[in-house]
Amino acid sequence: MRGFARAMLAFSLVLASTSLARAEDALKAMIGVLRLSSSAPVFIAQDKGYFRDAGLNVELKFFDAAQPIAVATTSGDVDFGITAFTAGLYNLAGKGTLKVIGGMSRERKGYPLIGYFASNKAYAAGLRSPKDLAGKRVAVTQVGSSFHYSLGLLADKYGFKLSDVKIVPLQSLSNAAAALKGETADAALLPASTARKLMDDGGAKLLGWVGDETPWQLGAVFASPKTLNNKPLVTKLLAALERADREYHDVILTSVKDGVAPINEQTKPLLEIIAKYTNLPLDQVVGNCAYIDPDGKLDVRNVDNQIKWLQAQGFVDKGFDVDAIVAKDFVKAD
Repeated sequence: MRGFARAMLAFSLVLASTSLARAEDALKAMIGVLRLSSSAPVFIAQDKGYFRDAGLNVELKFFDAAQPIAVATTSGDVDFGITAFTAGLYNLAGKGTLKVIGGMSRERKGYPLIGYFASNKAYAAGLRSPKDLAGKRVAVTQVGSSFHYSLGLLADKYGFKLSDVKIVPLQSLSNAAAALKGETADAALLPASTARKLMDDGGAKLLGWVGDETPWQLGAVFASPKTLNNKPLVTKLLAALERADREYHDVILTSVKDGVAPINEQTKPLLEIIAKYTNLPLDQVVGNCAYIDPDGKLDVRNVDNQIKWLQAQGFVDKGFDVDAIVAKDFVKAD
């Protein structure tokens, strides 16, 4: 028995030393991300150890708006950014300081993500539909943000001028929500997760969802050229994300009905992970499951359209197109 105990102790020490060696050998990576369901696969990969399984030691750094993530990726404060496209991101990419390496969230019919919301005062005065936003004060995070682009698509769809909308850039989601509640803005574009409490408390009215009005490629994975030089790091990260993309799609997205995911034996573990990282109760997460391609594909044609639209508005420098900012060695085009 003593011999057996010694053998087991030695075996345990070998396992411990092997695990320690693996941890020391893991490639380190910092990911900049928002606490939104649009980054669900990131949270799943981190919580379920998919990054670790791929040989990565990943740390998540949270931000309150998309544009600062692009800046942090360029400066090297984070190795990868995973968030929505913005004019600022495109300008950085156009200068060669960023490259898109994969797709993430999409605005898609049936999957509530970003919504148009009206203040109670504006709603009572007749603002009842997204097509009625012309002439209104609309809060967004930043000029040239994904919210701004969504408004541009809406204007094109309903034939009004974007210049007729009074854009109010407030730098963060929390500020935009506060402006809506305080009625210093007539409307705002907000993620469902941010707006849910407002609606539950009677502080705002839902006008509609961007995905139902104008579907488009909202988010992506991107990195600086310096990070891209470390091909094993990039390949491992994308592989871990794709593993999580597939699981999120097959378990949660395929179960969504009328915009809501059921809570059952299969979906609950993943929904709880999303709730943990977004700081939301489970009953709010189920109605806020962003669509993400199961293979991590990027709608390259739509990205090119975004660039051209932003360039036409004067938000993005001219002289480049989608081919200049996409890392073709890594992107899976849709």
